[in-house]
Amino acid sequence: IEVLFPPNDSDFPRTLALEWITTAARAVTKYYGRFPVDHAVVRIRAVAGDRISSGKTFGTRDGGVITVSVGRATTAARFHADWMMTHEMVHLAFPSVAEEHHWIEEGLATYVEPIARVQIGNVTASQVWSDVVRDLPQGLPEAGDRGLDFTHTWGRTYWGGALFCLLADVEIRRRTANAKGLEDALRAILQSGGSISADWDIKRALETGDRVVGVPVLQELYAKMPAAPDPVDLAHLWEKLGLQRRDQSAFFRTDAPPAPPRQAALPAREF
Repeated sequence: IEVLFPPNDSDFPRTLALEWITTAARAVTKYYGRFPVDHAVVRIRAVAGDRISSGKTFGTRDGGVITVSVGRATTAARFHADWMMTHEMVHLAFPSVAEEHHWIEEGLATYVEPIARVQIGNVTASQVWSDVVRDLPQGLPEAGDRGLDFTHTWGRTYWGGALFCLLADVEIRRRTANAKGLEDALRAILQSGGSISADWDIKRALETGDRVVGVPVLQELYAKMPAAPDPVDLAHLWEKLGLQRRDQSAFFRTDAPPAPPRQAALPAREF
């Protein structure tokens, strides 16, 4: 990972930024079993303030380039709490697909990022589930929705794509008696050469993932959600998962079976 800092900027917190980048790389490596590309360039733009913003990722012949703006006054606590660098590194682990399928790229990054951070202890599972229960309704179809391939609003692109991933993860686990999960499908896509460096048809990616987990969940969901609204009853989904809400938090019922250790952020309850 080649990090390019702003030149001649003595006020920039380089040490904290390097730790932040390294932590994100550890999280993505943990989730995928390897870092997604052979060579990644992280280009940092120094800005005023204490915020991290404007992350973008592009594919190159041998890897990818991530650009992100970082405030010169960004603190260690803000770096530790940040999700953006992990989100951008997840983009490295999926092939570039046609523009109408941008929801799968952003949805995967939105869904995988917190799980990967849980797996290295950077955030707690309870915090992730509270955020998911709070934010996922933004991905539900609204009036006039034509499906994920045709409704390119912010909510449907990021959280609609994340909803696709959650439904896929739960269904894969259900059909394989928790032997497989979405991460097994995504690892297979990456191992087959499906990084951001490659241009793939989305159907090739989904077929590759389904073949490894042994059930055609990704292809079945793709047949339903991209061309039609396909509303989801989230309250029923939370109930099946054993989740309950209290104020701004979500927690698992005491009578719900615990998740296996390898799925720190996802319950593997059979239903």
